[in-house]
Amino acid sequence: MATGWGSLLQDEQQLEELARQAVDRALAEGVLLRTSQEPSSSDVVSYAPFTLFPSLVPSALLEQAYAVQMDFNLLVDAVSQNAAFLEQTLSSTIKRDNFTAHLFDIHKQVLKEGIAQTVFLGLNRSDYMFQRNADGSATLKQIEINTISASFGGLASRTPAVHRHVLNVLGKTKEAAKILSNNPSKGLAMGIAKAWELYGSANARVLLIAQEKERNIFDQRAIENELLARNIHVIRRKFEDVSEKGSLDQDRRLFMDGQEVAVVYFRDGYMPSHYSLQNWGARLLLERSCAVKCPDIATQLAGTKKVQQELSRSGMLEVLLPGQPEAVARLRATFAGLYSLDMGEEGDQAITEAIAAPSCFVLKPQREGGGNNLYGEEMVQALERLKDSEERASYILMEKIEPEPFGNCLLRPGSPARVVQCISELGIFGVYVRQGKTLVMNKHVGHLLRTKAIEHADGGVAAGVAVLDNPYPV
Repeated sequence: MATGWGSLLQDEQQLEELARQAVDRALAEGVLLRTSQEPSSSDVVSYAPFTLFPSLVPSALLEQAYAVQMDFNLLVDAVSQNAAFLEQTLSSTIKRDNFTAHLFDIHKQVLKEGIAQTVFLGLNRSDYMFQRNADGSATLKQIEINTISASFGGLASRTPAVHRHVLNVLGKTKEAAKILSNNPSKGLAMGIAKAWELYGSANARVLLIAQEKERNIFDQRAIENELLARNIHVIRRKFEDVSEKGSLDQDRRLFMDGQEVAVVYFRDGYMPSHYSLQNWGARLLLERSCAVKCPDIATQLAGTKKVQQELSRSGMLEVLLPGQPEAVARLRATFAGLYSLDMGEEGDQAITEAIAAPSCFVLKPQREGGGNNLYGEEMVQALERLKDSEERASYILMEKIEPEPFGNCLLRPGSPARVVQCISELGIFGVYVRQGKTLVMNKHVGHLLRTKAIEHADGGVAAGVAVLDNPYPV
């Protein structure tokens, strides 16, 4: 890959002036977060951290990531409908992982009672890194797929203007024009709007399940505003509100404060800390309803690391996507090495290999939200502790992707602008809507590039490690 903005990164005085201009433009464009001091209030806000320059991404890999997104949408949807596959895949995990077990328990209750919803909506984001090959080329490798609360579709639509501005200030108008327009929030809202329309009740609302302390409110508002422009009203409530004021009628229609709910959009509920006993009860109520859940419980389970690892097994994609060899080939080309830690010979061998070569592997629990994975010495210690325990089944091992580092300048409130060696992660947003067995929408709707300094192994923007970026196609 080309070296990027090398000479521009040398002039410290120019960088500081550019950084001031970039930050002001980011604030003007709405690239905003609430502060960690006041996460429940928008009285004082700051800019969301971002890179001073867009980062170079090979066009071929960007195109490949876009091309495979509709296949991933189909795959997630197929897994969510395959109760036997989910049960078999997660059987060892739910014995040791309470959080996944709770989710699975709700899934089983809903299946037993009979699924009330007839329209299904998937808003997901598939994340990749660029594996550096021996010959200097790069390969696209999937890190994970997020099937619940896939964030930054709103802010990602605001950052292209900031990077164009920086390049225009430098007189690089040709380069500025190469930065891709991107509006994931519009596409995500389009999916919600389609599900709302198919639900078929003109006065029904979209219920957004939010956290009390939500720094990333403006990202969510972008989707709310797109829906309001289509005359679809969104009500924001917490799980606690649902358990106090939510109810089902005899047809299992969901009502919140007396208003019918067509779509439930979760921006909460993906980590154990999001659930009290009361919140689990609220989640069950929502799942039992005929409202369109985004995601429904089966789709959340389809996004677990354990499912990701099982999908990489030889022959598994062919079972889930029969008669679609081209889709299977596109999907499989993006898979990194993934290894089960279930009790038995296969798991034993994976552990032995990872302890012998810790720099080649990552240990992943069944968690979303960043900051959960273990690397290097920490991973070795965890594997030594886990190797004779059934608890190991709640983790998977993954081949560690090694991208080519590059220089960029990361801008964060309260930190001086400094040039560091970085790596990027590319996310592609996918939207699908299914009515009964008929797929009525299957699209990719935009991208997200996040960049972090190489000393940070794990974590995303919300976790405070990565910053927002844009791909500069080369």
